[in-house]
Amino acid sequence: MHNHPHPRRQPPSLPSSSTATVASQPQSRQAAEDARKDRTLAEFLLMLDEYEPLIPNEVTDYYLQRVGFDCNDVRLKRLLSLAAQKFVSDVASDAYQHARIRTNAAGGRARATASGPGAAKDKTRTTLTMDDLSAALAEYGITARKPDFYL
Repeated sequence: MHNHPHPRRQPPSLPSSSTATVASQPQSRQAAEDARKDRTLAEFLLMLDEYEPLIPNEVTDYYLQRVGFDCNDVRLKRLLSLAAQKFVSDVASDAYQHARIRTNAAGGRARATASGPGAAKDKTRTTLTMDDLSAALAEYGITARKPDFYL
């Protein structure tokens, strides 16, 4: 048994009313979905009150001020900081995957020459290069490359 009432259908003798009822059902579903989203957003914003992001508030404030973003809502700043943290994490993870692919593509050539006590440690160590980072950033539409020369 269900605890919620089912909407009653109009008798077949009233076709114009039943058409109005059917037309209002998608609107009420949309309103219920919007209300659910609003509740979810409100709950999320409440969680941001207690959340301390990895990127310090001062750093977030500095960059927001540099681009002309003026807002006194700490929760919104934390949300932007959280989004930046997620972006950096995704880029780092993608760069790591590129490095692993590059290392595995090199195959046993680089590892076969290593021997001794440090060899086991080197097998698990992955070095990220600028090429790995550039490839990961390219997936997000960001072009990053080394300068042609260093001063």
